[in-house]
Amino acid sequence: MTGKLVLKDNTEFTGTSFGARKSVSGEVVFTTGMVGYPESLTDPSYRGQILVMTYPLVGSYGVPEKKYWESNEIKISGLIVSDYIDTPSHYTSKRTLGAWLTKEKIPALVIKDTRALTQKLREQGVMLGKIAFGRGLTRNFARTDAEFKDPNERNLVAEVSTKKIQKFGTGRKKIVVIDCGAKQNIVRELVKRRAQVTVVPWDYDIFERDLKFDGIVISNGPGDPKMAKDTIAIVKTALAKNIPMLGICLGNQILTLAAGGETYKLKFGHRGQNHGAILAGTKRAYLTTQNHGFAVRRVPKGFRPWFINANDKTNEGIIHKSLPFMSVQFHPESHPGPLDTGWIFEEFLKKI
Repeated sequence: MTGKLVLKDNTEFTGTSFGARKSVSGEVVFTTGMVGYPESLTDPSYRGQILVMTYPLVGSYGVPEKKYWESNEIKISGLIVSDYIDTPSHYTSKRTLGAWLTKEKIPALVIKDTRALTQKLREQGVMLGKIAFGRGLTRNFARTDAEFKDPNERNLVAEVSTKKIQKFGTGRKKIVVIDCGAKQNIVRELVKRRAQVTVVPWDYDIFERDLKFDGIVISNGPGDPKMAKDTIAIVKTALAKNIPMLGICLGNQILTLAAGGETYKLKFGHRGQNHGAILAGTKRAYLTTQNHGFAVRRVPKGFRPWFINANDKTNEGIIHKSLPFMSVQFHPESHPGPLDTGWIFEEFLKKI
């Protein structure tokens, strides 16, 4: 079946469906990773977004079992690829990508010129778009189909955060992970380092409950960090109590806001497994996985920049000059280097 991706400026791209035949709207973004589509599709940070894969061949190694995903379901609103491979070959593959998308009711299109689409998003910035089938393919498409809806106007963090307390590991050091849309590998990396992990909802007041912990991890997540007001308030209390903290991705922005800094929306964001992050004050660069549309504009008082983006010089992390607070804009749990930034977790646990 033929479908269309239509951007808010009425630019249209026609493609062939290989997922669910369902019309959706969302923010159209691109990722530059060559691999990792099962992890990307299940990353809660993509909530509300139509994802464009710049690497042309997608689906070649199928879909592994759920234990390898970053959450328990697909989180993107829709998928756009240049070429879809329906004959996967990999020992972990359990099904095809198309079958997975169809089962989870996620639309996907093969649009040959993803290069032109990506160049447009780079030049004009990410924009709202929609995938449509059937009556949405009339000449009056923009008027007859669903309205364009900006997912960043919703509290996406509340949508993807856990609804219950979860416990992992049996280590001596007790870590609370505030789940703003946490990738599962964050928990796996902490448990691997002999930490006892308790995952709590984004708005769970850890100071009003009988919860014992030695440190806090503020997770990644989708959307505008300023929407997570309850999390910001909890982090402010933690700062006042000098509790060791590590922020990851959205957690970097939340820590910044809680400490008095400022954030802003990037033109087209950083998404992929191949982004360079330079350790501030050095010439050492790390290969990082990233997925965010917002960034730190002003580093809060008492902190200093920890990492800088090698491409556009935006902030990639902050660290307090004397107290045990730190955060990174990239994903140290994602192993793109493959082990470039795993030491971030050790640095955090040392503070405890």
